[in-house]
Amino acid sequence: MKKEVSIQKIRKEAEDAYRRGDFFCSEAIVNSIRDNFELDMPEEMVAMASGFPVGIGRSKCVCGAVSGGIMTLGYFFGRTKGGDPKVNRTLALANELQESFKNNHKHLCCKILTHGMDMASGEHKEQCIAFTGEIAEKLADIIVRELELVNLDQL
Repeated sequence: MKKEVSIQKIRKEAEDAYRRGDFFCSEAIVNSIRDNFELDMPEEMVAMASGFPVGIGRSKCVCGAVSGGIMTLGYFFGRTKGGDPKVNRTLALANELQESFKNNHKHLCCKILTHGMDMASGEHKEQCIAFTGEIAEKLADIIVRELELVNLDQL
């Protein structure tokens, strides 16, 4: 894993992957983190994010970008053995990520966030690209802070 990353590059690459149509929000976030941190993360982790877009399987519930970010936090900080208390740290970081989004947009619900928008329109896509970048940036910031890594944007 790289010890130095550009958080702005992570954001840009996540947004660009969505904009190009390579990935939806949650997938773009996982992929950008995977690539930029040069993680030994199997590609299947990106595939695990494929069910979250458009509010989990197009149900318009929880924003897919937020879901993808939370899933990626679990990769870094989650537990793999029952009873491991480090789950508490993961829950606190997940809460920080979703609270950040909620503070900026008042809601986590895709249906509310996209109310009145044509799901195929440019307005919807541009908003979701921005949400993808926002979560990718905040997620990378948390990872850098918690693992005491270097943000190349601050040098």
